[in-house]
Amino acid sequence: MTKISIYDTTLRDGMQGEGISFSLQDKLKIVKLLDELGVEYIEAGIPASNPKDAELFEKLSKMELKHAKLSAFGSTHRIGVPVEEDAGIEALLAANTPVVSIVGKAWDLHVEEVFKAKLSENLDIVRETVAYLKSFGKEVFFDAEHFFDGFKHNRDYALEVLKAAQDAGADVICLCDTNGATFPDEIASIVQELKGEIDVPLAIHCHNDIGVAVSNSLMGVFAGATQVQGTMNGFGERCGNANLCTIIPNLQLKRGYDVVPKESLKKLKSISRHIYELANIVPDERKPYVGSQAFAHKGGMHIDAVLKNPATFEHISPENVGNERKLLMSEMSGRALVYEIIQRFDESVEKDADVITEILDETKRLENEGYQFDGAEASFELMVLKKLGYYKPQFDLEQFKVVSAAPTSTKETATAMIKIIVDHAAEITAAEGFGPVNALDKALRKALYRFYPELKNTRLIDFKVRVLDGTNSATAAKTRVLMETTDGKTSWSTVGVSEDILEASWSALVDSIDYYLLNIKR
Repeated sequence: MTKISIYDTTLRDGMQGEGISFSLQDKLKIVKLLDELGVEYIEAGIPASNPKDAELFEKLSKMELKHAKLSAFGSTHRIGVPVEEDAGIEALLAANTPVVSIVGKAWDLHVEEVFKAKLSENLDIVRETVAYLKSFGKEVFFDAEHFFDGFKHNRDYALEVLKAAQDAGADVICLCDTNGATFPDEIASIVQELKGEIDVPLAIHCHNDIGVAVSNSLMGVFAGATQVQGTMNGFGERCGNANLCTIIPNLQLKRGYDVVPKESLKKLKSISRHIYELANIVPDERKPYVGSQAFAHKGGMHIDAVLKNPATFEHISPENVGNERKLLMSEMSGRALVYEIIQRFDESVEKDADVITEILDETKRLENEGYQFDGAEASFELMVLKKLGYYKPQFDLEQFKVVSAAPTSTKETATAMIKIIVDHAAEITAAEGFGPVNALDKALRKALYRFYPELKNTRLIDFKVRVLDGTNSATAAKTRVLMETTDGKTSWSTVGVSEDILEASWSALVDSIDYYLLNIKR
């Protein structure tokens, strides 16, 4: 198998995305995660840019990595400043990484109008910077900024820039689609042409401004590039960078390239989500391979086929990237899914049992009323248990009351008081929260901890409200509430529907707790 090296630039290029900021500890965690994934190179940042990155490189110099080499990023030396006196170059060397990546201008437009240099002067700067860094025994990668635009505008000069870096000893030359506006066929044609001109290995670095960064990266590899630069989850400036979470499995699972260790690839989804969490960004669940919807099936005929043979509607086994199959229950789903769920609880139920029809009819009735079970699998499983006669509520509500504070309050805005019964024993408690639902959630958990201390492991992580018929009923409209709860290992979703938002929230909240308690007892 052909080896393709992955160069991750999440901690540098990825951080240029709007709203993305990592603390020093976050960056150290991400380096460990990327090393665990098995990428070959990790670009940790720009040591000359800020004190945080300088401290990061100091800490990284003491970290032992199993797979990855660390790279520091910087620019060619400044005009009029000798390379050996340039502060940015000095910072690169002080970072003490085995690899350094240098970005230089490859588009004559940028050289003359942005860099304010003569074309020949830029070539000298590229040669001097690469050669100087090589003299310290560094592995030097040269990033040809705006290469594809430069090549299309002035082919001869763009090639001169690459050859200047090559002649000075660059180990890899990276072709950058910095504007992210080159098409895949252009990428393939240009990279293939360069294979006859450049002797050192080529890398491809694409941005996603016209939505084809992944395709461009793949076409670059197919045309002869042996390294791909990108970011986890496609983080990056403007529309982002090429998404390594898609590129890596595409190359390895679909085209047979040797990219990362097979066992490491099975951690792809968990590592992707961990980095989303560190960035404080809600994961895009529709992302290929790593999104929770990547292997979700809802149509009845699709589900029936998948249950018979997953290959009918899945291009890979989700376990290969650490994901899982989801069979979504809705009014569109068929008997096959209901039967498969029932089998988890009672293997004696036959495929033609009347209870399956009853469950399907009940599902259609409830969805007509506003319920949505394809996003609330836990509530659906509880409904199945009720139909089978296996459901036993874990507590009974005697009463609750919620009092809201004035809207101008800067502290907790609501107080909930609640009385529950568990096996004839009563518990009365109260709690404050930011809003009535938060207060009710806190009060209920507080009351239940006496009977079910294991609930301390769980917490509400998402809460969505949708008005279903607001155009007709205004403030009396029916409301659907979706809740997601986690115990730190898995998560589950529940649903409630009512004209009263508090009642809908209570229904979803009770389901979330019942589901957890019933599952840990099974």
